[in-house]
Amino acid sequence: MQSEHTPSASQSKPKRSARTAKSKQQNWTLDDFVVPEEEGKLRFHDLDLPDEVMQGVQAQGYQYCSPIQALALPESLQGMDITGKAQTGSGKTAAFLISIITDLLDYPIQGPRRLGTPRALIVAPTRELVMQIASDADQLTRFTDVQVRQLVGGMDFEVQQKQLQKTHVDILVATPGRLLDFCRRGHVNLRETEVLVLDEADRMLSMGFIPDVRAIVRQTPKKQDRQTLLFSATFSEQILRLAEQWTFEPVHIEIEPENVAADTVEQHFLSVSSFDKYRVLLNSLKAANFERAIVFANRRHVTRELAERLQRDGVSSALLSGEVAQQKRVKTLERFRSGETPVMVATDVAGRGIHVDGVSHVYNYDLPEELEDYVHRIGRTGRAGASGVAISFASEDDAFLLPDLEQLLGKAITCEPVPEELLQG
Repeated sequence: MQSEHTPSASQSKPKRSARTAKSKQQNWTLDDFVVPEEEGKLRFHDLDLPDEVMQGVQAQGYQYCSPIQALALPESLQGMDITGKAQTGSGKTAAFLISIITDLLDYPIQGPRRLGTPRALIVAPTRELVMQIASDADQLTRFTDVQVRQLVGGMDFEVQQKQLQKTHVDILVATPGRLLDFCRRGHVNLRETEVLVLDEADRMLSMGFIPDVRAIVRQTPKKQDRQTLLFSATFSEQILRLAEQWTFEPVHIEIEPENVAADTVEQHFLSVSSFDKYRVLLNSLKAANFERAIVFANRRHVTRELAERLQRDGVSSALLSGEVAQQKRVKTLERFRSGETPVMVATDVAGRGIHVDGVSHVYNYDLPEELEDYVHRIGRTGRAGASGVAISFASEDDAFLLPDLEQLLGKAITCEPVPEELLQG
């Protein structure tokens, strides 16, 4: 759903002047990127984006806007504030990045720039999500001179500080705690921030980051003097109040979860006893024809035990949870992304940052205690129109969650008996 809104005079951008910047790849033109018009679909060609951005869009394999992109981009490109209800995997990251990059190219700053003073700031709750957003930004800016930097906890402070001191920063992507640390030490100044993105606001609320986010927002220009894009998978009363405080006359956009993942993900619920869960998981992984699989559990110690047992039983697997050192988590994700380690065992907080193509299977070893996390979990597969399979174990410990999950999904859940061959061994 998209609310109707007329841009106010204070927020409307001036009409774009003719662009003079040239693509780094001089022999590329828009004629090299042909996408036919298709009824009911918005092409990136239809948005009057700079050639350098279009070249990055083509390099990423994009052709038509996803639903969130089709609703958000026409508004955000005009400078409107956005509050967006959308899951991970919906394409919202590319939506706000394309808008930011276009703005930076259309309105360049002349003359010298102060170090550590970003023009665009993106705040996200987890290190993995920040690193994924920064990676996406690097790809979309590869044919421009836009500078992207990231700040995350668990990584060497001095290394990140030196990165900031190398050159000016255009887009800064950060977790709340590490960003505040840099601000308090005087290494980052947010007074000239033109665009502020708050991603996964509900997750920042549940993780207790809102006081830090408030402190960050206070250091940016007044909401009338910046563009704010706030995204959340859910909009509780508290998130709505925060959105009202931080945004100025926003356009509200909603993309329902079932439009994002359910159509492309085949969902199964197995009635399995707690005693049999590991055996069923092991046999299922050995029998399934998968490229990459993610196993979710609710507790760190359970994910650790699962990863160790699977490894001992001949299934190449790795652990991704908050107890794993950050450097190791980065290497683990890279091995998973490359296919070297085909099975990842993860908690929900760590799993939010897994944006990897080719994940064909997701296993919910435990049903999530926060039911919205179910949508996030299965959203790790079935991405970008690909098909995927989600298998959830409903045991005596968590089957009571099923009625509420049915209400969230808007459809009945049928628990299937475990196939006999998965109980062998």
